[in-house]
Amino acid sequence: MIKLETPRLVIRDYTPADEEEYYQLKSHEGAMLRYQSDIMVHSREESDKEFAGVLEEALKPDRTFYFLRVELKENGRQVGSVGYTVTDRTPVGKLVHAGYFYFPEFWGRGYGTEAFREVLHFAFKEGGVYRVTTGCLAENKGSERIMQKCGLIKEAEHVDWQWHEDRMKTRLEYRLLKPEYDKRNG
Repeated sequence: MIKLETPRLVIRDYTPADEEEYYQLKSHEGAMLRYQSDIMVHSREESDKEFAGVLEEALKPDRTFYFLRVELKENGRQVGSVGYTVTDRTPVGKLVHAGYFYFPEFWGRGYGTEAFREVLHFAFKEGGVYRVTTGCLAENKGSERIMQKCGLIKEAEHVDWQWHEDRMKTRLEYRLLKPEYDKRNG
């Protein structure tokens, strides 16, 4: 079981006791609807099925899904979720796509950066990851700022890439390679 800690947060694998809070996060319109609608759940049944898969995946020795619960260290309250999915395994390491989503009440407090930074450390130092990619719509300045604060490098700007809220929008793509991470973090 993965359990990471920062000064303010615990970032860990989900457990069966988290099922209700998982549903609350993944169905929360403020946290999911605008920028994460493709992974939002729309029913308890859909959430329960997805959550069972999350628990099952965490037990696999060759797991590909590393999305973790983020909670406040002081009281265990769920803040959101952060992690990555393995998209390929190469001789130099895993290639992964990362992401994060948080309840809006926790936006702007640095929790997203703190959690993502710790997951990056885990990915590169313990997880056998070579390349992390992630991205966001250009208008999602908070998400982009998390990537920048965590040392990711802007790799692409796809103009009019995605249909979103009744118009085409630009998507930004960021990356971080293990050698880049190592150089910045000793």
